[in-house]
Amino acid sequence: MALLSKIKNIFRKSRTQRPKKVEPSEAPTRRRSVRGKRMGEVYRILKEPHISEKATSLFDEGKYTFKVPMWANKVQTKKAVSDFYGVRVKEVKIINIKPKTRILRGLKGKKRGYKKAIVILEEGEKIEILPH
Repeated sequence: MALLSKIKNIFRKSRTQRPKKVEPSEAPTRRRSVRGKRMGEVYRILKEPHISEKATSLFDEGKYTFKVPMWANKVQTKKAVSDFYGVRVKEVKIINIKPKTRILRGLKGKKRGYKKAIVILEEGEKIEILPH
């Protein structure tokens, strides 16, 4: 019984004690490959290029369209395109495409919504998306 009460006291003390604050200079640092981390994000952010008649007509103006996940924002998309294709991005515009209701043989269903990013490149920059 004495051993059990000693163990309980140890656990009570550890719960009531606050952890020591660690100075930033004393904190252990882990090194990670920045390039590897960014490339992983690129593949998560850029799902696929959005190919349509309007999107292909925008290629001449230096505007490229990509499908991106719903959680992606303009800054993440800009970094992903510049890292993956090695181009300078001037501006990113985001469009949320809402889900649409469709009826097939009397059954109602929904088409999935998605997020579309229009990436505008700096003058003279080009991306090869479609093979010739």
